[in-house]
Amino acid sequence: MDLRKIKDPSFLKGLNNEQLNKLALDIRKFLLMNISKTGGHLSSNLGIVELTIALHYVFQSPQDKIFFDVGHQAYVHKILTGRAKYFPSLRKYNGLSGFQKKSESIHDVWEAGHSSTALSAATAMAIARDLDHQKFDIVPVVGDGAIVSGESLEALNHLGSLKNKVIIILNDNQMSISKSIGGFNNFLKDVRISNTYNRMKNDYKNMLSKRKYGNKIYHATKNVKDFVKRGLINDTIFENFGLDYLGPVDGHNIEELIRVLNLAKDNKKSVVVHVVTKKGKGYSYAENDTTGKWHGIESFHLKDGSIKAPKNLPSWSAVVSNHVEKWMKKDKDIVAVTPAMIYGSAMNNIFHHFPDRSFDVGIAEEHALTFTAALSLSHKKPFISVYSSFLQRAYDQIVHDISRMNLPCLCSIDRAGIVGSDGPTHHGVFDLSFMNAIPNIVYFAPKDAVELKKFINTAFLNFQAPYFVRIPRGFIEDSDTGMEDTLEIGTWETVLNKDDFDMTIITYGENVSIIEKMIICEQLKIRLVNARFIKPFDKQMIKNIFQNDDKPVLVYETDLKAGSLGSYILEYCNKIHILRSFEHIAIEDHFSIQGSKEEIYKDENIDAGSVLNKCKELMNGKKAY
Repeated sequence: MDLRKIKDPSFLKGLNNEQLNKLALDIRKFLLMNISKTGGHLSSNLGIVELTIALHYVFQSPQDKIFFDVGHQAYVHKILTGRAKYFPSLRKYNGLSGFQKKSESIHDVWEAGHSSTALSAATAMAIARDLDHQKFDIVPVVGDGAIVSGESLEALNHLGSLKNKVIIILNDNQMSISKSIGGFNNFLKDVRISNTYNRMKNDYKNMLSKRKYGNKIYHATKNVKDFVKRGLINDTIFENFGLDYLGPVDGHNIEELIRVLNLAKDNKKSVVVHVVTKKGKGYSYAENDTTGKWHGIESFHLKDGSIKAPKNLPSWSAVVSNHVEKWMKKDKDIVAVTPAMIYGSAMNNIFHHFPDRSFDVGIAEEHALTFTAALSLSHKKPFISVYSSFLQRAYDQIVHDISRMNLPCLCSIDRAGIVGSDGPTHHGVFDLSFMNAIPNIVYFAPKDAVELKKFINTAFLNFQAPYFVRIPRGFIEDSDTGMEDTLEIGTWETVLNKDDFDMTIITYGENVSIIEKMIICEQLKIRLVNARFIKPFDKQMIKNIFQNDDKPVLVYETDLKAGSLGSYILEYCNKIHILRSFEHIAIEDHFSIQGSKEEIYKDENIDAGSVLNKCKELMNGKKAY
């Protein structure tokens, strides 16, 4: 089948089981061929091919609402809803989104780039449907790692108290990004073992249905069967929540999936369909991955699974983790925490070498930060790494549990700033805005590996405050530094042209090196200030910059303008009555699009070229507004 000619899922109704299985093979080949070129979320989509086909076979999208928790496993859904022809543009500038996106298709009824929102959405949709006296099914697909997150459990608790029907598909592949952990995972393991019971039950029902008095016998013995079931798996957590349960079912058996989904469709109340799948199904490198490497992958060679553009430089994440690991060897009180991002935050070696002092708490950012707070309260020295986009979910815990009690910790805010192809759900451009408002914290943005390591040293040698360091996505030139080398909290530095200059640029993070190269390349007389401490910032240098000369000043940021360093400086200048204006380059009040970092910077007018043009304008005599 030419998948690019698919317009909508209605064609599935006319296919037999053999044709449906052939379609699954075609889709896997298509996914591998395309994602190997563009990069993207591979494993989760390879594992959900048969399930997605069965869902669109049984249900009628978009009348029935089929959507996916997180949404990065919606590639097969996109193919079946007529978007295969756009896959060469997957996750690219102005291209196909890597997640469900309402503006792309009427079949995308919910958007999410963070986990565990689907059940809350489904519950609300079911209530609205029934208030309007409509009849359609609502079918959220939730992974085993996401269903135990706080919001999912809150929604389950609410749904169990309602009569409004939702069909929950539990996609159980024993993985979140890396291997699933915790008590719920152990519970699912026990349920999978009970597969024998489910096969016996189905054979029993099928056998009796062919006998003359079969249905009567079946219903008469139902209580006995239920007793046997309780003996094997002690009920399920879902039944205790007030939901019916079907499964576990083989997630790669289309015929069995269709049968069970039809049972769920005929059920009168909310039901959980437990589907067991294999993440990375059909591609050995992805199937055998236990680290999370193949969850989201760069372009790669299909034949041997090697990355097409090997990176010789370490990631920012790796530089942080490697230096923390050195400190863990030195200080037995240092412990490491991650909310299901061991591979993403490059903490593999820490978990390997210090298994008793390393904790993966699952997809649970709120728990992770409160857990960190209590470790600190218990005289440990916790290090935690959380993506900037995900840290938003734990804002109350930072405010209430960490900073309010002024509990020492070291938190790496990973993937800060524009992240590229993951797009608006993952851009880490808000942390400056919400972190600046929190008392007690030390908030740092290093320009290079040396500054980064010095800050880590500063934190562990003076473990008396909540330390937060924001690092971008990408790679960095590594440089070694001594374990005793530290920084003075709250100090900035002049990187170029301390005395002889025509204007000043204030910036932070990796932008310092970018602007430094631009100034040197263009042979400009510009004073460059590295505003490495966002909080507390260098008040004395602010006074020197704005009081001692009247030369133009540009504050350059690649984060959101609202709540930015620039706004923080403006507030301080107003407070001490410095009546000076300055130019400010930053992202305006909107969500940035997907694409490469360079493309997004240009789209937002925050690229080096835009900075250069503004500098020339200012040095040619045009005053700041």
